[in-house]
Amino acid sequence: MARCYSARMAKRYPVPRILLLSDARNDATLERALGRLPRGSGLVFRHYHLAPAARRVRFGALRRLCRRHGHSILLSGAAVEARAWRADGAYAAPARLGRRTSGLRLATAHDLAELRRAARAGADAVLLSPAFATRSHPGARVLGPVRFHLLAALSGVPVIALGGMNRRRAGRLRSHGWAAIDGLS
Repeated sequence: MARCYSARMAKRYPVPRILLLSDARNDATLERALGRLPRGSGLVFRHYHLAPAARRVRFGALRRLCRRHGHSILLSGAAVEARAWRADGAYAAPARLGRRTSGLRLATAHDLAELRRAARAGADAVLLSPAFATRSHPGARVLGPVRFHLLAALSGVPVIALGGMNRRRAGRLRSHGWAAIDGLS
C-alpha cells in the first residue's frame, strides 16, 4: 500500500503538518488565523455556503493571502477543478480525486476501507476523522486516540488528524499532522 515519492514531488508539494479548513463559521477570522499559522501550513478551502461566483472570488483572495504567508491552498473538490482554480491541490473523497495531476492530493477517510481506497487513488495524505468529538458532527461516533493510532498504523500514506483537534490534542496523537476548523480559527 505504501507509495514512492520522488524528491522533486515532495519538495514542490510537501504535505503540510497543520491544515486549517474553511467554512461559514470561520470565514470572518480566516485572514487573522492564516497570519498566525507557521509557514508551510495549508488552507483547505471549502466555503460550500457561497454561490459559485462568490466562492471563486473568495478563493482568489485567500490564495493571495496564503502565498504571502508561505502556505499552500487546497480546493475541496476534484483535482481537475483544483488545477483550473490554480490551487496547490485538491481535498476530496478518494473517488473524487481523479487521476494523478501535478498538485497535492489529500483524501478523506473515516475507516480502514476508506484508508485503503485513498492509497489506491494515489493520495499524498489522508485526513482521518473524527479523531475526537466535534461541533461539525455532534453525536457522531469518534475514533478516539486508540482507534486513531491503530488505523493510522495501517495507512499506506501520511495521516492527518481531523475532528475536534487543537494543539493539545494534536500532541497526544502520533500522526503526520493535524487539521481543524474551530481549533485554528
